[in-house]
Amino acid sequence: MDSQTPRPAWKTLLAFAIIYFVWGSTFLAIRIGVREVPPFLLAAMRFLVAGIVLYAWMAARGERSPSRRQWMSAFSLAVLIFVLDYGLLFWAEQRVPSGVAAVMMATIPAFMTLSEIVLLRTRKLTIRLGVALLIGLGGVAVLMSHSLRLGGASINMAGAVALLIASISWSVASALSRKLPLPSSKVMSSGAQMLAGGVLLALAAAARGEFRAFHPFAVSWGAWLSLIYLIVAGSIVAFTAYVWLIHHESPTKVGTYGYVNPVVAVLLGHFLGGEALGPRTILGALLILTSVLTIAFTRSKRPAIPALADLNRAV
Repeated sequence: MDSQTPRPAWKTLLAFAIIYFVWGSTFLAIRIGVREVPPFLLAAMRFLVAGIVLYAWMAARGERSPSRRQWMSAFSLAVLIFVLDYGLLFWAEQRVPSGVAAVMMATIPAFMTLSEIVLLRTRKLTIRLGVALLIGLGGVAVLMSHSLRLGGASINMAGAVALLIASISWSVASALSRKLPLPSSKVMSSGAQMLAGGVLLALAAAARGEFRAFHPFAVSWGAWLSLIYLIVAGSIVAFTAYVWLIHHESPTKVGTYGYVNPVVAVLLGHFLGGEALGPRTILGALLILTSVLTIAFTRSKRPAIPALADLNRAV
């Protein structure tokens, strides 16, 4: 997958730094935003704008627009990726610290593995994978348990359940994205899915009455800046860096952002967001990341190029 054309090392380092630290910081930006802006509406604004920009950019470059069937696939995936995954993530961050939310979302590879075993049938449930999955579930149990005396309060149960549903929905979407008809251009497909997701999130926000509860002139500059950061840095700049990396580096190297992002999110949440960092969070994070690393380095028949849902998880 490496390009034959020599490229400056600084470009590769900069691209990795962007996907490591920008995506890790988006969890704190979300938490800042949802303190003042209703969650589904905030997510809708983020992905509508980002989707329009990506879609218009690819259309201006002469990329063919999705067909009717491809739009249907995009909207189907958008329900799972943007409404259930991102919508519930934004909703949960009203109740769960940003660092802990990032750690909970790090369980995605475990659910993706289950999807590969059950839906795609590209993996078999080996002893090693079984142990890794149990370790990951143990990490979730540590974060949610009310009985373990590890210091600090366990996370909000409703928020934790929402994050688990979000992780499962993304995993199912990642499996389905390999079977549904979608545009050959990864960027056009992701732009179409973001656009569809923004529309569906806006409808969900309207159904929940979030427009009535939203008073834009009462929102602070900090919340607006968090939205701008999510759109520009999180969805456009970092996504561009990610797409560039998957064309120049191995998927294994690029996929390391999934291990670094939770660590960055926990540290930023603690030092900049004033979130508690006690033994419970540390132990839960270690167990979940151990599970993820074990799964990642267990051989499978997985395709070398990330699925389209993998790209959308990265925005």
